[in-house]
Parts: sequence; structure tokens; C-alpha cells
Amino acid sequence: MTTIDDLVRLVPPPAEPLDAAGDWARVEAALERELPADFKALVGRYGRGQFTDFITPLHPFGPHDLLIPMARGLLAQESPFRDSHPDLCPYPFHPEPGGLLPWAGTDNGDRLCWLTDGAPDSWTVVAWNPRGSYYSAHDEGAVAFLHGWLTGRIHTPVFGGPVEPTPWFDPFLERVHVYVRLSEGELPYAERLRILREALAPTADRGSYHDEDDGDDGDDGDDSRQDHFSATALDWRLTYETAYGHQIRVAYPPGDGPRARQALFDAARRMGCEVLSTSADRGGPAPEGWQ
Repeated sequence: MTTIDDLVRLVPPPAEPLDAAGDWARVEAALERELPADFKALVGRYGRGQFTDFITPLHPFGPHDLLIPMARGLLAQESPFRDSHPDLCPYPFHPEPGGLLPWAGTDNGDRLCWLTDGAPDSWTVVAWNPRGSYYSAHDEGAVAFLHGWLTGRIHTPVFGGPVEPTPWFDPFLERVHVYVRLSEGELPYAERLRILREALAPTADRGSYHDEDDGDDGDDGDDSRQDHFSATALDWRLTYETAYGHQIRVAYPPGDGPRARQALFDAARRMGCEVLSTSADRGGPAPEGWQ
């Protein structure tokens, strides 16, 4: 049985987790149900933050309660679609008996939910893509699911293609997120990545993705690739990818905007690429000075 100690050995938590303690009785009263002990331990050991720049537990404490509002609004939000397409909604929704109760979200907009059937410590995980209305059930609790996904033991089609996560956890810090869209270049992907990381050195790996459908024929094609890394001296988080278009994603502390823009624009020129556009997270305009 996978425990919180197994997850801690795999992914060291922060020395001082952010908003790790709070009134669980208040949370459970608001949800009108007890919560699993492993989730409470997860919050207590890691606090508010994100695993591998992808999975964010819905933290109930501090200034941004993510758990209760999402749970309370779920049934009202999903009922109209379920009424029209009951065949696409195989599970009830909280607070219906045995309904899905979200405990984490992903950067793709997916949700990780408990199937609240039986005693809380026996609840299992259902990964759910609300956009495509498809689900993937897993006979694991929250902590066991996280550990299994991070080690490659668990795969879910809801998250898309094969992933090679490098386990880490980032406590929540205010960061500015910018997407830098690039033209194609003549250099192969691996060489462009090398140039980018050299321009931001020193760097550290934070996981990668490469669609296995690209094959292993020696062709360094650009389809569905992602490489996550950090610029360690700068405390920047970056993704270089072609999976969602040819672009660099960067997240940096407030105040580093001018330096980040200059560094990435210079790197793009060295990569043989033109900067086509810049935007903020989720498609909004980039911060002033990036355009």
C-alpha cells in the first residue's frame, strides 16, 4: 500500500510548506462529508503548490481556497450537460450520493476526483476531462495515484500521450507567465533546445515529453515534444515545446520581465527562430514591454 511516506521519499516536500495547516472540521462541515486521511497528510506535508508543473491539489487553506468552491459549484455546472447527454456522464456529481468530488486539477483543465462511495479512506480516483467528457477510473487513493503517475506505474488516457515526469513539487510563489511563440528554424529541435539552455545556464531538468508516435528512426522531428527545465540561478521555470505549437513558456518572479524578454529574444535569434508573438497565460496579452 502506497503511503504519504512513499511520496515524500520520491518527492521531497518544502521545508516550510505554505498554508499546510488549517481547520479541517470547517472544511468537512462545508462539504458535508469527511475527507480521506491521505489527502489531509498530503496538504500537511506539501502545503500549497504543484507537482511537476502539472497537477495542483485543491488546497483548502490560506487566502485561496480551491477545494470548497469547486466542490460546491460542480453539480450546478455539470447538470445542464448531463441532462442533455446522460450517456456521457457515467458518474453522479457531489453532493449526490457517491458523486465525484474534485481534489486536484491539471494545467490541461482536467480534474482528479474522488469517487465518494463508501468510507473516505476507501475512495478511489477518477481522472476526468470535462471538455471531452471522458473519464478514467483508477483503483487508488489520491496519494497512491500521485505516486503511481510520477513513477510511471499509472497511466491515464485523460492526460493525453505518454509522459516522462521528473518528480518534483513547487510551493506556490507568485510568478509571471509568458508564452513566446516562435517561427520554425532550420536547426533540429535538440540543437535549438541546447542553445536555449546554454543561453540560460545553469539549468536543471524538470521532465520531458515526446510523442512515441514520432517513432525512433533517428529523425529529430518537432511533433509533440516538450522539455521542462529551470534556470536555477534565475529561479525561472521554462518549457520548450512543439506539442502545442513552437514556443517557449517562461514563469519568472515579478520584476524579472525585462531581463526575461531580453534573454529569450536573444536565445531565439541564436536558435535561428523569429519571435512571432508573446502572450500571457491562457491567451491574454503579455505584460507591458514584451510586445
